Amino acid sequence: MRTELDPALLDGPAVYRLLTSTVVPRPIAWVSTTSADGVDNLAPHSFFTVSSVAPPIVQFTSVGRKDTLRNVEATGQFVVNLAPEPLIDEVNRTATDFPPGTSEFDAVGVAREESARVRPPRVAGSPAVLECALHSTLPLGDSTLVLGRVVHFAVDAAVLVDGHPEVTRLRPLARLGGDEWSTLGGVRDLRRIRYSEYGEHATGD
Repeated sequence: MRTELDPALLDGPAVYRLLTSTVVPRPIAWVSTTSADGVDNLAPHSFFTVSSVAPPIVQFTSVGRKDTLRNVEATGQFVVNLAPEPLIDEVNRTATDFPPGTSEFDAVGVAREESARVRPPRVAGSPAVLECALHSTLPLGDSTLVLGRVVHFAVDAAVLVDGHPEVTRLRPLARLGGDEWSTLGGVRDLRRIRYSEYGEHATGD
């Protein structure tokens, strides 16, 4: 038996809880920006994914108008830092509603490093970062979709295997519902089946 729910009859917080508890796990874009006044901001956003490969574009959603969104609109630049398991406490603390003008890097004690192509700094302890130039924004109800063109990749050599980031070395965090977080857990290799092979795999021959 299922519980049937009409989102039109629910308040905003109830819809938010249902969505974030159902769309799981969600990768985290730990986004660093710099304000027009030169203040570095750092905040996690769990509505995050890849939008395009050619050109390389990633997207995250700002729920409400937060410092990250204002800074991106003002400067046209941001950095997506992979949020790794060893920094889970720092990632969580950078979600605190600090007053405007506060640098989460300084308030939380997150080490910076200079970016290669954009002004906002990178998280020094992040194993993989995407430096981005703003492509466009799209208002959607109470949120804003932010699309950024990746202008530079920077990956710690320690997480590379055959030239590619290896997930058990990246140790990415993900968000679940409520106050729940997810670490990597088990990993399975399962090759995608080509149509020309499908009959063979479907019959088990």
